[in-house]
This record gives sequence, structure tokens and C-alpha cells, in this order.
Amino acid sequence: MPPDRAHVAAILRSARRIAVVGLSPKPERPSHGVASYLQRAGYTIIPVRPTARSILGEPVQPDLKTAAAAAGPIDIVDIFRRSEFVPALLDDLLAVHPRLVWMQVGIRDDETAARLEAAGIPVVMDRCLAVDHHSLGG
Repeated sequence: MPPDRAHVAAILRSARRIAVVGLSPKPERPSHGVASYLQRAGYTIIPVRPTARSILGEPVQPDLKTAAAAAGPIDIVDIFRRSEFVPALLDDLLAVHPRLVWMQVGIRDDETAARLEAAGIPVVMDRCLAVDHHSLGG
């Protein structure tokens, strides 16, 4: 069951680091726009993409475990990978244990979400983090 609006708002208010899995270096891509918005809102963005060096002025990490080792605890993981690639992220998500996993619009994986929620990690699926952040008074 997805976290309620108040719980999401509380996490967003207290979060500092957001790992963006699949962040594109291309400004025209949705992931780039959302990450840029989150930076402007005061979050530290940790780009996670195996094929880039720097995006939005931040060093890129090849995976979530490396991102957590380099940057410290990750509060939120924002996923911009197609749904069929989400299960491959499960082990890393469990290892870094973020306070919230967010799957962007069009992305959902009920089995992965159930496993994360069983481990105490709330999951939001098929919603835009930037839109929800803004609507919650971001």
C-alpha cells in the first residue's frame, strides 16, 4: 500500500539526498527536468547512470551502492528506468535502504514494491516527484 500524503510530505520535507536512477544528461529528457527542479528546491542530487561522468554539476555514480558509499545515506531514490528494469534494482535498493522509493510516471513494479514495503521502505509508483513536491507546498 502506498504511503499516505502526509507521510510522503514529511519525508520530502526532511530529505536531503535524492539518487536519480537513469538521470539523462540531455536537458530535453524528463529526468533532467525533474532533477533540475529538485536541485532548485534544495536537494542534493546524486545521478546514477553507468555511462556518464557529470550531470547537472554532480558526479555520476554507476549504481546505488556506489552512490551511497560516495555521498552518504540516500533519503529518496527516484527511478527513471522502464518498469522491466526495476526488479534488477531491488538488491541495491534493499542494501542502501532509502526512506522512500519513487517510480516516475509510467513506471511500476508491484512485486518489487511489495518486497521493498516488506523491508520497511515505502514506495510511490507511477507519479512525478516534481509534481507531487510542488503540490505538497515544495
